[in-house]
Amino acid sequence: MDISTTLIKELRSKTGVGIMDCKKALKECNGDIDKAIEYLRKKGIATAMKRGGRVASEGRIESYIHAGGKLGVLVEINCETDFTAKTDDFTSFAKDIAMHIAASNPIAIDQNGVPADVIEKEKDIYVTQAKESGKPEKIIDKIVEGKLRKFFSEVCLLEQAFVKNPDITVNDLLNEMIAKTGEKIEIRRFVRYQLGE
Repeated sequence: MDISTTLIKELRSKTGVGIMDCKKALKECNGDIDKAIEYLRKKGIATAMKRGGRVASEGRIESYIHAGGKLGVLVEINCETDFTAKTDDFTSFAKDIAMHIAASNPIAIDQNGVPADVIEKEKDIYVTQAKESGKPEKIIDKIVEGKLRKFFSEVCLLEQAFVKNPDITVNDLLNEMIAKTGEKIEIRRFVRYQLGE
């Protein structure tokens, strides 16, 4: 099937993916733009997983100061090239992450970053709650495990529902950005300041 330049340009403007990849996706999907977008997303996320070992030493530090100046966030987001770090898409992504952190107040980027003493304290609370509500001993571990999963989804940045679109997690948003740029991107660290805390 012959793919028109107009179709390739349209797909490229919607996805930010290179011309050759757009052409290949359109050929694979018989010229159907929507299917080609889905194809590129799947391919991009799969490619992103392969990029895990690459070094992301470029990027940007983004800030967000909430109206009134009583809440502020600094976040470092890394990528592989200076070129990607300067794109509008990357800048917009970094701003969204900083704003999300201000709104959702995560305590860590992922489960590995949650301090062990915090996890132990939560487990103790869940065990006590389960025992006091008369749950059988044999299902308490399962209850604690389920409550811990919910706890992580509330306090770990990558597992939180994205404030601008609660249908996706911050990790989904990150994977979309990785698929779009074709580079390894990682949220390295953040700090959230609130007046009086």
